[in-house]
Amino acid sequence: MSALRHFRPSDLHGLSRLSIDGVLGTTELVEQMHYAIGRVSGPSLPSRNGRTRGITGLVYRSIYGITGLVGSTTDLAFGQIVPRLKQSQSTPQRDRMLAVLNGVLGDHLEASKNPLALKMSLRHNGQPLSPAPDLLAAQMPRPRRKIAVFLHGLCMNDRHWTPASAEIDRADLPRLLDETSGYLPLHLHYNTGRHISHNGRDFADQLEALLTAWPGPVDELVLIGHSMGGLVARSACHQAEASGHAWLTKTRRLITLGSPHHGAPLERIGHLVDRTLALTPFSRPFVRLGAIRSAGIIDLRHGNLVDEDWQQAGVLGSAHDRRVPLKLPAGLQLFTLGACLGESATEWRARMLGDGLVPVASALGRHRDPDHPLQLTPAAQQILQGVGHLDLPTRADAAHIVMGWLEGHA
Repeated sequence: MSALRHFRPSDLHGLSRLSIDGVLGTTELVEQMHYAIGRVSGPSLPSRNGRTRGITGLVYRSIYGITGLVGSTTDLAFGQIVPRLKQSQSTPQRDRMLAVLNGVLGDHLEASKNPLALKMSLRHNGQPLSPAPDLLAAQMPRPRRKIAVFLHGLCMNDRHWTPASAEIDRADLPRLLDETSGYLPLHLHYNTGRHISHNGRDFADQLEALLTAWPGPVDELVLIGHSMGGLVARSACHQAEASGHAWLTKTRRLITLGSPHHGAPLERIGHLVDRTLALTPFSRPFVRLGAIRSAGIIDLRHGNLVDEDWQQAGVLGSAHDRRVPLKLPAGLQLFTLGACLGESATEWRARMLGDGLVPVASALGRHRDPDHPLQLTPAAQQILQGVGHLDLPTRADAAHIVMGWLEGHA
């Protein structure tokens, strides 16, 4: 029962709806397996869309009907009760749960209008900022002229930029930039299960609205992204350029930490498993399990940035890199920080796995295909050795490198 105290009433509504989706999905998976076995083991009546027929089909249709009725009744009950209940302040435990759930299932949560789906917001000190000028002026009584926006990675949230302990090798980068360099730290809070291009577009639009309403002049804007956050930032810059957003003219530096600019091998392995499962009638229904992972995760396979990168690839994406070659917007300088678990960035483990999730070359933006160069100077690419992917946002040595780039030491 102790875990329930972290949930809001609307969360319980969302979880109940998700459980109904799970029952329906599992039942459909079992029925498709039943259908496949029946087709191989003997003659069967023709059927549509892999559905069973006769008494067996009647049983499955009964399960669908009863489960759907339970879901509708539960939705109706929660719809009446939840608006009347007080929503408690979110806890770190709840934030972590929602971050993971949205990373894995975020596109489904959004499409099904599940209350668990995170809404994008720009935040300061954990509080969403309003794009309304009067409200924003009240939230920012002493606005800064320099702003740094931090973008977290897949299945994470803005708390991941704050170290859990005060160990000597740890640093709070947003706080350091606030106290020593005069940058106001803002955080993008977003659903990491959505397509990167969708998050990039919405981020670009929200940033434009925020700076339009900002209660004072803004001289400089810096974007700092970890993992997927770096790709969302790059996507936002490209889409801001296409839309003519003014904030891009104030953005001279984009810094990424462990971002898979050219994809991550673990997601490619997952796609290979999906293709293998599709080879036989018995295993083909299990391809549905691979489809459970979100659009955001699938985008990490090759590092998709814009809609054209994935629109023709199908639900599970493509094994081939279909990305549109993109150059950095004029006037924007990209800095990339990669890491490797071992003591050498040149050994095979570093080349293949890098920091455990992202290879060094991908994190640095290097690619053998001349269509995908980021054309970075050596000083704009740095590697940390003996560091894992999840440690990058709070490492003191990473913070030192980032601050050096911002101070013009590159």
